[in-house]
Amino acid sequence: MKLASLRNGHPDGQLVVVSRDLSGYAEASNVAPTMQAAMDDWDRCKPKLEALSDQVNDGSAETAPFDTTKALSPLPRSFQWADGSAYVNHVELVRKARNAEMPATFWTDPLMYQGGSDAFLAPNDDIPLGDDKWGCDFEGEVAVITGSGPSGMTADAAADQIRLIMIVNDVSLRGLIPGELAKGFGFFQSKPPTAFAPVAVTPDELGDAWDGRKLHLPLVSYLNGEKFGEPDCEVDMTFDFAQLVAHLAKTRPLTNGTIIGSGTISNKMDDGPGKPVSEGGKGYSCIAEIRMIETIYDGAPKTPFMTPGDTIRIEMFDQDGQSIFGAIDQKVVLYSG
Repeated sequence: MKLASLRNGHPDGQLVVVSRDLSGYAEASNVAPTMQAAMDDWDRCKPKLEALSDQVNDGSAETAPFDTTKALSPLPRSFQWADGSAYVNHVELVRKARNAEMPATFWTDPLMYQGGSDAFLAPNDDIPLGDDKWGCDFEGEVAVITGSGPSGMTADAAADQIRLIMIVNDVSLRGLIPGELAKGFGFFQSKPPTAFAPVAVTPDELGDAWDGRKLHLPLVSYLNGEKFGEPDCEVDMTFDFAQLVAHLAKTRPLTNGTIIGSGTISNKMDDGPGKPVSEGGKGYSCIAEIRMIETIYDGAPKTPFMTPGDTIRIEMFDQDGQSIFGAIDQKVVLYSG
């Protein structure tokens, strides 16, 4: 089934069930008022939401047209948002571009940071930028929403707690990152609000494209209307979602509605850095990666980061070309405090 949260004047929105083709929706307030409420009572809510989903898709439920501009991120705010870096190829390129050795533990122990989860951007919201020198970048990712569990859970137990899947734009301000990391205390100002596509889906909705731990489809991004990347999500994913969830829960319990991201989707090509789509490669899921490759080969980056007026669209399609989650479709705008 496919679930979304529509604007209704409340920060958490209204939970709705969306049709498989994203054309219509039915209100689900008689089951749960919000997505978080459904997460907190999943065993009771899931079968009721599935029954409503069946009715939406067979035409027996009363529906209204689904307008993605009225959608919030599926969980408009969350008790926890943690982003991993499961594609170590991406991390390796970052470090290689600045001539830094990568510790061997990066291949055996996932990187993860705690993001701001109090107010996510809606999928069609503008990306506010206070200074175009901050180096605004998009990051195309996959994320899961989990149930709950104790600290110290195994990866197999963690896999059982994956309830919903989403796609992500984890906005980064590259110009602010080095200074923050140099302090030794992690990201904060360099990681402004994240956006998610309009719809979250249950694993069964993805069929063979979901193997219980990884998503086997490309994530497509368009920067200013031009295809920028279409890397395959399962390729070069060093740590799967079960491992990422278990990593988060190593020393703390897992809570209902926790969102965990994969990190930037990144593919190698011929055992080397990926190539642009225009050169027959899979492209990239962030601007920083092509800039790294330009630095490695040419000595300096040439592709600019996003500035006011630039647009980014991130979407995933099934084998029939149907959009699965709807699109993240955003424009960068300059704001003044």
